[in-house]
Amino acid sequence: MNLKLYKPLCVFDLETTGTNIGKDRIVEICILKVNPDSSRESKTWRVNPEMPIPLASSEVHGIYDADIKDAPTFREIAPKVVEMITGADLGGFNSNRFDVPLLAEELLRADFDFDLNKFKLVDAQTIFFKKEPRNLGAAYNFYCGKILENAHSAEADVLATFEVLDAQIGRYKDLPNEIADLSEYSSQNRFADLAGMIHFNDKNEEIFAFGKYKGQSVKEVFKKDLGYYGWLQNADFPLYTKKVFTKIQLSSRF
Repeated sequence: MNLKLYKPLCVFDLETTGTNIGKDRIVEICILKVNPDSSRESKTWRVNPEMPIPLASSEVHGIYDADIKDAPTFREIAPKVVEMITGADLGGFNSNRFDVPLLAEELLRADFDFDLNKFKLVDAQTIFFKKEPRNLGAAYNFYCGKILENAHSAEADVLATFEVLDAQIGRYKDLPNEIADLSEYSSQNRFADLAGMIHFNDKNEEIFAFGKYKGQSVKEVFKKDLGYYGWLQNADFPLYTKKVFTKIQLSSRF
């Protein structure tokens, strides 16, 4: 294994009802946990999203309403997911922009806290796009010399993603093999939340990336316009973004 791990790395993939982080739900999740001693364990769950799966989504991942009608809800499997990722870092393919934010939403919806600061995030897609701009199937063929069978099934995608990530470390001698450095390399922009709605300025202060206060300090806005915080909490924003707003609002009192 080319990766140098000091704590477990959970590489995971989600199949979902759609691509809206705030509204869509998980229908399948696979987690591959790789330990520093190179030992591995993998778990896959089919999930009842408690909403119809749009046909367009089913045609992508091959999971239809009938396939998950008797599956557990995410709330029911959430304790097992939390147990598996606790104390680990997180990795995936396009995971920083989609899988991690959507997983955070599902965990918060199931009354489990998700703190971004507890994880280093490594996105094999970002590394791939910086080195060889293509997609997962091409990455798998390019780095591993294999054809990706059963693409868009969570298990096939997550196993391929780990192989791609590990092969990337072996291929590029200038690429770090430790998770903290890979996390920094994987990041394209630094956000305070997962949806990219709260940025940092050059003073490391959280600022709005949208709306009438775009570019202004979130803390200072809340000091002068507390009603805006109330509007944000009632608006259709991701739960994790609302959580970050709440943390900033509480700090703005002091």
